[in-house]
Amino acid sequence: MKILITCLSKSWGGMEMQVINTAVQLIEYGLEIDLFLIDKSKLFLEARKNKINTITVDDFKYFNPLQIIKLRSLLIQKNYDIIHTHFSKDLWLLTPVLKWFGIITPLILTKHVGSFINKKDSLHRYIYSRLDLALAISKVIKKNLEDTTPLKPDKIELLYSGIDDEKFNPERVVKNKLREKYKLSEELILIGIAGRFSPGKGHEEFINACEILAGKYKNLKFIVIGESSYGESKYGKKIADMPAALGIDDNFIFTGFREDMPEVFNSLDIFVFPSHAEAFGLTLVEAMCMGLPSVCTASDGILDIAIDNKTSFLFERENFVELSQKIEELILSKELREKFGTNARQRVLSMFTKKIYIENLISLYKKFIPE
Repeated sequence: MKILITCLSKSWGGMEMQVINTAVQLIEYGLEIDLFLIDKSKLFLEARKNKINTITVDDFKYFNPLQIIKLRSLLIQKNYDIIHTHFSKDLWLLTPVLKWFGIITPLILTKHVGSFINKKDSLHRYIYSRLDLALAISKVIKKNLEDTTPLKPDKIELLYSGIDDEKFNPERVVKNKLREKYKLSEELILIGIAGRFSPGKGHEEFINACEILAGKYKNLKFIVIGESSYGESKYGKKIADMPAALGIDDNFIFTGFREDMPEVFNSLDIFVFPSHAEAFGLTLVEAMCMGLPSVCTASDGILDIAIDNKTSFLFERENFVELSQKIEELILSKELREKFGTNARQRVLSMFTKKIYIENLISLYKKFIPE
């Protein structure tokens, strides 16, 4: 089975990470995969690092004759069984090429991010008309596709993303790597947040909640993992400067981007996921797979993953006072942390592993390939 996966994005976040993970996992299952990407993007560099075959364009434009010609030649030459895009913007290139040149390769879209734009006008009806199937990564994204696009319900399916549960296995990963690196004592409770520095990811609420907690407890250290994404360095600096402005910078460690996330998670005691409107939340799934208790926003795709009072505590979006209260409950009870952590890993193993995801995805592919 030959699959062309497209994602003409310059950013680096959950969607782009899932593109790499999907490609790697499909290759492991014996499929032939090409990635169609922006040259020199972070996604391209990660694809090369993972030794995935790439085909690139210099940039993405809504109408570019050179890109159209290149894609047409590629599709005719390779004769893919499936084209799978992870970026709805790519449809503006894919649909015209497929329709204008009569290429019948099935086209699938995985929708990672919701849209507030009504796409039921004539132009969007044309752009979505060539789509054979849309995959939603959570219930909120499935509803968003139904509400905002011209797709009929029978062309939309829910497919949860999956992670490598062996890679994110606390029994196979070195523990307390961060404690050793930063010379942190065993008595400290490490509370972490991970993700790119981007508005809506909840860093401000996290830091404000930490200010409250730092005033009450002396045995806490707050770990911030991640960096600014494309075009967001100004916001990233604002986040990095917040603890000093609040007088609590001694309580914080900013690690920057880390590739050893299993080891990082295995150094934490509590994970916080305060995103305002996360479509799904792979980072949360990874943390839960590592057996971490969490405090999460009661919002959107997070509700597909975390269960209040079982795997996590949920709090009202942007309410940093409530966030601090929920974290405090976990600070005060090691027993509760252990209970939530055990339940969290069990939930991931039952619903969100790469095996479950890839086998379901391949089954969907086969529906569009003649016997």
